Amino acid sequence: MSNINVAMLTSGGLAPCLSSSIAYLIHYWSAAKKSGQIDSLTIRMYRNGYKGLLTGDSFLVPEDVWEKVGALHELGGSPIGNSRVKLTNVKDCVARGFVPEGTSPLEVASQQLLKDKINVIHTIGGDDTNTQAAELSHYLLENHNGKVIVVGMPKTVDNDVYPIKQTFGAKTAAVQGAIFFENVVSESTASPRMLIIHECMGRESGYLTSATALEYRERLKNKTFVDGFCTSKKTRDIHAVWVPELPIDIVKEGQRLKEVMDNYGNVNVFLSEGSGINDIVAELEASGAEVPRDAFGHVQLDKINPGVYFSRRIAQLVGADKTLVQKSGYFARSAASNDFDRELIRKCAEAGVQAAMQGISGCMGEDEEKEGCPVRPIEFTRIKGGKPFNANSPWFQSMLKEIGQI
Repeated sequence: MSNINVAMLTSGGLAPCLSSSIAYLIHYWSAAKKSGQIDSLTIRMYRNGYKGLLTGDSFLVPEDVWEKVGALHELGGSPIGNSRVKLTNVKDCVARGFVPEGTSPLEVASQQLLKDKINVIHTIGGDDTNTQAAELSHYLLENHNGKVIVVGMPKTVDNDVYPIKQTFGAKTAAVQGAIFFENVVSESTASPRMLIIHECMGRESGYLTSATALEYRERLKNKTFVDGFCTSKKTRDIHAVWVPELPIDIVKEGQRLKEVMDNYGNVNVFLSEGSGINDIVAELEASGAEVPRDAFGHVQLDKINPGVYFSRRIAQLVGADKTLVQKSGYFARSAASNDFDRELIRKCAEAGVQAAMQGISGCMGEDEEKEGCPVRPIEFTRIKGGKPFNANSPWFQSMLKEIGQI
């Protein structure tokens, strides 16, 4: 029996899971109090991620609201706001006015948690968020006797976090990306010899692009077409899937896709935004252009437009009369979580609350390096991003064969 003050923050880019994560965490903490596992409970939200923690911008969730948070499941985005802040990037934190010059963001964050008398903090975010949580957890242990338990929740549409089998929101984003393209593909009827590039999110992993393509093609199977008309399953199918894990021979692909264009009058390409990124960056740097990067040093892909880069090269090779580049990323990542993701989040939230009450820090998830992939608080030292998509997966190889890419 104890008195527990819980805090939560969401950080990084959006994913279809943030609202549901908060709803389930509040539900299971409330249930723990009702069942008598803890004597008293407060729940605090830090606004706009680590920025709110550094600046002391937070609010308490009134107890009479706890029973109402189920409504959050129907909402996309974050109900408490996000930001991209790297606690170990002192220069950036000072420049953005989050901490005074000469101070350590880790110490400022730690002192705020101690000031608010926080016992447990849930960090809901991707690999960057949870590696920062690891830094904070280590700092608290080394400098403040580990007084705050840190339990992370793995959010990212890229599904690229070691050693987690499936990150929150990735499945929902794939379904939403497929729905997005169901409308966009109709643009192929607006002009002869149309090239459509559907750019999906995925800096280093082709998971989302591949999963979106799979979802789209499954939905396409259920469409009925009328013989003799210009639009058909062939014209609305995907003709190429380009991911970072596979090299792109643009000339060879151009020759193959020109045949598709000649036969069907249009070409549809699914492109992961991280595909060929090294070539694009090298070209920009060689020209003397500045490559935009965020606080973590990541290239800001939305500002260098990989889709536009590839469209210029492939359009000429296939003889396109018109080119359309459409990005589903913001549409897909801002959706509310679907049933698959809600159940995954629920299991992790339930286990995460129990772990916190036992004094165990870690990032919740299905640990694929343990037998049976159990849901558990995975040690922060084992959490890292950059896990590639397995391009040798039988279902992916089968899809590439079906569309003629291999």
